[in-house]
Amino acid sequence: MAWYAYCISEKQSFPELLRHRKPVPMELVAGIQGNQVFLYPASDLAVIVSEHSPHEPLNQKAAMDHARVIAECFKTSTVLPFRFGTVFLDDEALRRSVRSNQRQFMTNIERLRGKAEMHLKVTLDDCCREQMRRAIPDPGTVGREYLSNLRESASLQRERQTKARAVSVQMHRMFAPLAEEITCKRTETGKMLLDIAHLIDHKCVERYQNKYSSASVQLKDCQMQLSGPWPPYHFVHRLTRGGQAQAHTNHAQA
Repeated sequence: MAWYAYCISEKQSFPELLRHRKPVPMELVAGIQGNQVFLYPASDLAVIVSEHSPHEPLNQKAAMDHARVIAECFKTSTVLPFRFGTVFLDDEALRRSVRSNQRQFMTNIERLRGKAEMHLKVTLDDCCREQMRRAIPDPGTVGREYLSNLRESASLQRERQTKARAVSVQMHRMFAPLAEEITCKRTETGKMLLDIAHLIDHKCVERYQNKYSSASVQLKDCQMQLSGPWPPYHFVHRLTRGGQAQAHTNHAQA
């Protein structure tokens, strides 16, 4: 029987596991396709799973169910989310993966204990939008004009990166997170979008939200959106899965 994996936690977070060596149902928690969610004991850890059939679709609804189960477990314990679509083909594959990665699992749990992830989306005008449009070299041009356009395009790209970096540094100073993950991309409307994940102490969520309110007022040239607290999706060190663990290629995330 295959197991769909949502997240992993410490066994001690679930007192009902202390008296059992077999999977224990989680009351009032349904997983993908409405399947019963189980606490699967493995050494000092608990893997949150549900039974899985290869014929069950892993679509957007399944991705939402995946995130919901993790969020439910996060209410009462430190969790390490599995990537959406992680399936262990049988009990032995699950146990083998836990055994081979147990030290890193425990290190991650200790590092993330009492922590939460806050998610900021910061949209700002592209400082180089019009200039970049003019500077993009036409493959049909040759010689000095083509090289000049290439140099101008590279210069404008550096200017764009500098502005994005300055905003991210400003965010870091304002929110003072324990750790951060940042990506920057251009939107279809030609703006720049900074996607920022901050790791903070869970007890500081209210203080963080107050800082966000102040930042929204101060940064007039930015549009900001805040969500969280979330489980620490961006801050779990990725692990090598066991040879019998099947990882679907669907990359949907919460």
